[in-house]
Amino acid sequence: MTVEIKVPVLGESLNQATVARWLKQSGTYVQAGETILELETDKVTLDVPAPAAGQLTYDLAEGIDVDVGQVVALIDETAPPPRVAPKETVDEHAPEPTPAVVDDAPPASPAPQEAVSVKDDRQEKEPFIEHVAGGNEGERRVPMSRLRQTIARNLKAAQNNAAILTTFNEVDMSAVKELRAQYRDLFEKKHEGARLGFMSFFARAVIGALKDYPILNAQIDGQEIVYRDHVNLGIAVGTERGLVVPVLRHAETLSFAELEKRIADYGKRARKGGLALKELEGGSFTITNGGIFGSLLSTPILNAPQSGVLGMHAIQERPVARNGQVVIRPMMYVALSYDHRLVDGREAVSFLVRLKELIEDPRRLLLDI
Repeated sequence: MTVEIKVPVLGESLNQATVARWLKQSGTYVQAGETILELETDKVTLDVPAPAAGQLTYDLAEGIDVDVGQVVALIDETAPPPRVAPKETVDEHAPEPTPAVVDDAPPASPAPQEAVSVKDDRQEKEPFIEHVAGGNEGERRVPMSRLRQTIARNLKAAQNNAAILTTFNEVDMSAVKELRAQYRDLFEKKHEGARLGFMSFFARAVIGALKDYPILNAQIDGQEIVYRDHVNLGIAVGTERGLVVPVLRHAETLSFAELEKRIADYGKRARKGGLALKELEGGSFTITNGGIFGSLLSTPILNAPQSGVLGMHAIQERPVARNGQVVIRPMMYVALSYDHRLVDGREAVSFLVRLKELIEDPRRLLLDI
């Protein structure tokens, strides 16, 4: 019996994918459940498992676009599995020979964990790199991945459609750093798997500021404004394949520990290409942290159709005036880009001032004041 392997349903509004990488060669015997193919969509990379055991055959090259429901490979369930020749009787003191695969059987496929390691190594490379002849000496051309094309298209659309303006402020990180130093060990001991980082403080501060200035959690839809009574907080994650923004749904209901665990999990899976489509949809506000790469200041671009994005940056010790004295403090510049069609400057500046208050005195986060 021959089993067809089809492109699965990809998600809302996604009808096409690209054959990013075949993890099994055509003619290989595969086991049911083994990952045989990676499909790249506009948002994520999907693993396609073998629905049955048998001999795999296909003729689609990497880099080819395929439609939902299209047959991409076949599995012959009647093909015999690879047979291992029995061991010969040998001297008990002689070393055991390595089992040999019988020549008339298809070659054995790698173990499932080997397929995983192939995928992990692949994250460091652009998918289906294919050098194209031509061009000047010392140059090479490679096709843009579907994800990179989508990023380029969305960023340009955001610039074309929204009236993007950026406002800045700076935050004294002393109180948060002292709080982390004092309670980090206890926090991580109590909440196994959670690290007390800076992102959870900023996430809670953003949520608090959005309560006071809900227009930054809203969006334009035609001639209407859509307000939300919850915060679906996007956390931008840079990967080798491009930028993705997984969403913390109803982030206002999450504790510090839950925020840290979710953010860490999203970051890990994003870099391995393991995010589900639903985890990338429905965001209402985004935080991006260029500081992890050393950025001191930037003007982040909106993640359309959202109306606001907060940019965090590197913490740097700088001289500042406090009570008439010049002191050295760990300072961070923060940037808020917003859609000026919907958000007025007064609201944007006030949002950043509120966020600054919450970070510089994190007790306010606990007392909701």
